[in-house]
Amino acid sequence: MELSIFNDASKDGSAEIIEEWKMKLEEVGVSVIIGTNDSSQPGGVGFAKNQAVIQSSGAYLCFLDSDDVMMPQRVRLQHEVAIQHPNSIIGCQIRREPLDSTERYTRWINNLSQEQLLTQVFTSHGPTVIMPTWFCSREWFFHVGRFDEGGKGVPEDLLFFYEHLKKGGGVFRVNHCLLLYRYHPQAVTHSVLEGTIWNHRVRFLEDRVLSSLTSFTIWNAGKQGKKLYRSLSPANQKKVTAFCDVDEKKIIKGFYTYEESEERPKPKIPVCHFRDATPPFVICVKLDLTGGAFETNLDTLNLKEGVDYYHFN
Repeated sequence: MELSIFNDASKDGSAEIIEEWKMKLEEVGVSVIIGTNDSSQPGGVGFAKNQAVIQSSGAYLCFLDSDDVMMPQRVRLQHEVAIQHPNSIIGCQIRREPLDSTERYTRWINNLSQEQLLTQVFTSHGPTVIMPTWFCSREWFFHVGRFDEGGKGVPEDLLFFYEHLKKGGGVFRVNHCLLLYRYHPQAVTHSVLEGTIWNHRVRFLEDRVLSSLTSFTIWNAGKQGKKLYRSLSPANQKKVTAFCDVDEKKIIKGFYTYEESEERPKPKIPVCHFRDATPPFVICVKLDLTGGAFETNLDTLNLKEGVDYYHFN
């Protein structure tokens, strides 16, 4: 075991705390490598993580953010899975601190099925195993190609995760709570603009799913569904056969007119009830928010996730 820490121009007491722990850990046989960025400006999350990896020497990498706490058995349990799946990212279940912060997100992280770890990669929640729980082989990390070092505002974990999937990487989760995942409003996570993430997600959906479809239905005739439609490339907009919904007001209208279009006549996309719509669906309805009503509607159609429908929200 080796601990590789990169101190990215911190201005608090981090350096002293690290030195104190270096002595304690080395006394019990864990080597500690410390890298520092001595400039006045931090290089950013992607840069710091890359440096921590580069200066380390382990055959496997276990990532831990400075504000989270991992359980003693984490390395052992994730290592066992990583040996069996060398081209995969291994995550784990988490406990949120404070407990009541981001309840929907926490449920989603902890309860996705093995299949959903690969089918729900398009949602606004981001990677289906969250970055502070990642464990992977060193060789695979460099095969994917390191974190984006664009700095503040870059979703480096999401971009790495997408690249990992594009290269055929697997995703697994150890079904034990091995990380205490702290929530605080000042976290770097919150510096990434929603619009930036939206654009990356749309391009990834187009690349991975829509490119191989001849037609599809957008499930949600409201704001989110229309936003997705407007964000698509012209070629993919033409594949949208309908919007579907449960809202009678939207259905009675009968169609959505794409007013911003340069085309004449402007495209008109039919709006119908979800029972009258044709799969595959790209679903823009938020999960776990309607007291189960949406999920029940979806279940009545007996469709297969990842084939007949994809969650985007």
